[in-house]
Amino acid sequence: MTVNAGPIRGDPSVTDLVTRARTGERQAWDALVERYSPLVWSVCHRHRADGIDLNDVGQNVWLHLVERLDQIRDPAALPGWLTTTAQRECWRALREARRPQAAGYVLDFEIIPDQQSAIAEDELLAAERHAALREAFADLPASCQQLVALLIADPPVSYAEISAKLGIPGGSIGPTRGRCLNKLRSHPAIAALINADAG
Repeated sequence: MTVNAGPIRGDPSVTDLVTRARTGERQAWDALVERYSPLVWSVCHRHRADGIDLNDVGQNVWLHLVERLDQIRDPAALPGWLTTTAQRECWRALREARRPQAAGYVLDFEIIPDQQSAIAEDELLAAERHAALREAFADLPASCQQLVALLIADPPVSYAEISAKLGIPGGSIGPTRGRCLNKLRSHPAIAALINADAG
C-alpha cells in the first residue's frame, strides 16, 4: 500500500461524499467517481477482461450506483459494493462478447463458478479493509500520518532519515509508532473489522 507522507485531513470521507451525492451535489458525485474509478478498472484488468469495452463497463457500474445510491446502508462499504458490481459487469460483458446472440442476458450471481465467487469475496474483504484503513488513517494526527507513511515507504526509509525529516529523536520513533498504531487499531472502522474477523 502506498500512502502519501503528507496529511490528508482535507480529503472527505466516503460517508461524507455519499451523503452529499445523495442530495444531488455534483461535486461530491465527481469526487466519488474520481476516487473509485481506478478500483473499477483494476477489477476488469485482474480478470483479464481486456477484450471488452472498459468504458461501457465503467458507465454501467456508475449507472447502477446512481440507481442504488439511496439504498447503500453503510457508505464505508462502497468500495466493496463497487468491486462486486464491477466484477458482475465484467463477467456480463465477457459473456456477451463470446455470445453475441445472448444480448440482454443478465448474469445470475448463483451461477458464478465457486472459484470466481471466492475471488469476489476476497476482493470485497480487501476493499472493505482498505476503506477502513483509509478512514482511520485520515483521522490520525498529522504527525502520526507522516511517521506511518515514512515507515511504510518503498523503498524503506532509515530511522536516521525519518529523524531528520520529522525533527524527532531516533529513539522516540519506535514508541511513537506504537502509539500511532494503537490509535489506528482503536478507530471505530478498524475495531469493527477486527470484531468481524474474530466473529
